[in-house]
Amino acid sequence: MRIVPGLFIGQHQGGGKAEQIFIRGFDCDHGTDISLNVDGMPINMVSHAHGQGYADAHFIIPETIEAIDFKKGSYYAEKGNFNTAGFVDFKTANSIDQNLVKLEGGMFNSKRIVGLFNLLNDTQKAKQQSWYVASEYNYSDSYFDNPQHFNRFNFFTKYYGKISNQSFLTLSAGTLQSRWDASGQIPERAVDQGIIGFYGAIDPTEGGKTTRTNLNAQILTTLENGDLFKNQFYYSNYSFDLHTNFTFYLNDPINGDQIRQKEDRNLLGYNSSYNHISYFGKVKITSDFGATARMDFTNNSELSNTIDRYTVVKPIKLGTISETNLGVFASETFKFNEKWSANLGLRFDQFFNKYNNKLATDETLNGTGVYNAQANKLSPKFSVYYHATKNTQFYFSSGRGFHSNDTRAVVVTNGKEILPASTGFDLGTVFKPFSNLILHFATWYLNMEQEFVYSGDGGIVEITGQTKRLGLDLSVRYEPIRSLYFDTDINYAHGRYVNEIKGQDYIPLAPIWSATGGITYKSTNGFNGGLRYRFLSDRPAIEDYSLTAKGYLIADAVFNYTKKKYEIGFRVNNILNTQWKETQFATETRLKNEPTSVTEICFTPGTKRMALLSLTYYFK
Repeated sequence: MRIVPGLFIGQHQGGGKAEQIFIRGFDCDHGTDISLNVDGMPINMVSHAHGQGYADAHFIIPETIEAIDFKKGSYYAEKGNFNTAGFVDFKTANSIDQNLVKLEGGMFNSKRIVGLFNLLNDTQKAKQQSWYVASEYNYSDSYFDNPQHFNRFNFFTKYYGKISNQSFLTLSAGTLQSRWDASGQIPERAVDQGIIGFYGAIDPTEGGKTTRTNLNAQILTTLENGDLFKNQFYYSNYSFDLHTNFTFYLNDPINGDQIRQKEDRNLLGYNSSYNHISYFGKVKITSDFGATARMDFTNNSELSNTIDRYTVVKPIKLGTISETNLGVFASETFKFNEKWSANLGLRFDQFFNKYNNKLATDETLNGTGVYNAQANKLSPKFSVYYHATKNTQFYFSSGRGFHSNDTRAVVVTNGKEILPASTGFDLGTVFKPFSNLILHFATWYLNMEQEFVYSGDGGIVEITGQTKRLGLDLSVRYEPIRSLYFDTDINYAHGRYVNEIKGQDYIPLAPIWSATGGITYKSTNGFNGGLRYRFLSDRPAIEDYSLTAKGYLIADAVFNYTKKKYEIGFRVNNILNTQWKETQFATETRLKNEPTSVTEICFTPGTKRMALLSLTYYFK
């Protein structure tokens, strides 16, 4: 994800939990305001046990990724739920050039083994048939005082082949198994008072486990007139079981406040699109039409208070969720001449939400039974592009997007605030003053009807009010010589609540200044590598800015020696050995035997300096 310009990620409960995502002035939590997909299949989970939009991408094996498509803003008719700040689409390779085995190991008892293997020979490849398998095993105790015992296994296979003169079939399948212990978030005073160290834990029994198995089938057909018709069916079976403790002894001074968030899910989906090119006089018109369907079914989505993971002290929520999202879209792109082009898009989404409450003591509902809600959203889009010269382009984009709320919340309000919209625009330019230098500058605005914020990761999404954001993005790409590459992305965002008084209107944890970049040296047969940095400025942790989430500057390095048959790699994370807080929250907590609670910064420490050595062997 760090490849995406302007996107930040942070971990706050060990390597098995989905990352915290920051982009365009949003703390997206684990995916509330960014749409993440792989091979057309959604990564975001709706009405998730841990939080809305939860996007755990750890089932992707990085070596299988061929391309990443990303765009900021909500200007794309084919994108629906969670596409407010932007989207990221990962695409796995249809075929691999050669087999590989990679061994990696290093500090904190970290080890990883990866394998990619072709299953068809060159003769079959010449007939446009490809099939490969990939697998990954990952283990690490990590840098915390409380060992993580992080353990993850991935398997993935993909077939791509021509099944007729006009059609190609893609079939893929994969599975993830992951479990870990965690140190969780810790309060600053516990470190300052010497109760624990900077990398310590208040509740060392936190941790979790998760699985995801995916099946994905796509057919691409080229009709005789050149039109393209795509059909996709996908299915995921998913489980999640997480134990966390954010407030320690605030609510239960005897047993503590550890919570369990658990679910089992089946996810089914269908995507289709039709592409047609026509002409009206000299105007080229590219038409895209499509339909999407997504159905999520969870069994016994649970929120409970527990002790040491295993003993349930108090059930808080228990029920079965059914959520269906049906969508249709149309997009028309007009190329008037070599200088001017425009796009008009329109999307319609319909949601059906059902919750079968199985817990009579659930205080948000009037007893057990089935609760229903539904809503829909119409999202228009518009963009215009002006190519002033072959090296200079200006563009303006505007449109509406939306993010959905958790089914357990919307049935309480009978569907109100289920699909709050985002409305925004981008005004920008792409300028290439020299053949080896590209500059991209954009100013943008985004208004959210309702901001969604996790409430202490307690299974509830708070609706906190209308917000507005205004920002600037600058990207620079410079290649002074063929093998040397410089890049930097600098982002600024000014965000505020609309209906709050000045000074009380800050958006907690919303990033203000951020920057990423580095220098990369690459040769085709020999030494290559690079230095990377990421910077995040101080930002408000609470609405009145009385608490500050401290920023950081982190640098990483990668060095490789690459030959035709092998590659030796050396990677160092946090080369300056900076002591930093990777994720931070303003949280009210009480430690054991404390007479009163304290609201302060609770944080997960970022990685210490960490070195890893790898060896990759390539073969046919």
